[in-house]
Amino acid sequence: MTIAAEALLDALRERGLRIAVAESLTGGLVTAALVEIPGASLSLSGGVTAYDTALKHSVLGVDVALLAEHGAVHPDVASQMADGVRRALAVGGSAADVGVATTGIAGPDSPDGQPVGTVYVAASGPAGERVERHVFAGGRAEIRAQAVAAALEIACRVL
Repeated sequence: MTIAAEALLDALRERGLRIAVAESLTGGLVTAALVEIPGASLSLSGGVTAYDTALKHSVLGVDVALLAEHGAVHPDVASQMADGVRRALAVGGSAADVGVATTGIAGPDSPDGQPVGTVYVAASGPAGERVERHVFAGGRAEIRAQAVAAALEIACRVL
């Protein structure tokens, strides 16, 4: 993951862009992967761990009706998280250039009937918005690690 985080930060630095991260099931692991790289502060605004669904609305601006109807594990929720974190972590009145988000079910149980391992990653940036659905295999730690890798990858594609 270090290579993916380093590549993302290099690409951001080259373009003079900043990234903000919104995380649910990854609980800060995406932000931590970026912070491991020396010089990350040049491109990383910060991260929000919105594990509680209510925070997805109050902090990140995810539509409350969407959350009520579909729950937190939904492509539109991931997309709104990625867009919302750009504004939530604005610096000096300027939104972050790129937002990336993770939401999903790491297990061991599923609260809403979706398969354990269902993960949505989303990114919003200069090249538009992208959302991907994954169903990762493995235990809780493996699912979360795969979600981090997917988030770093999708962020690179919106630069």
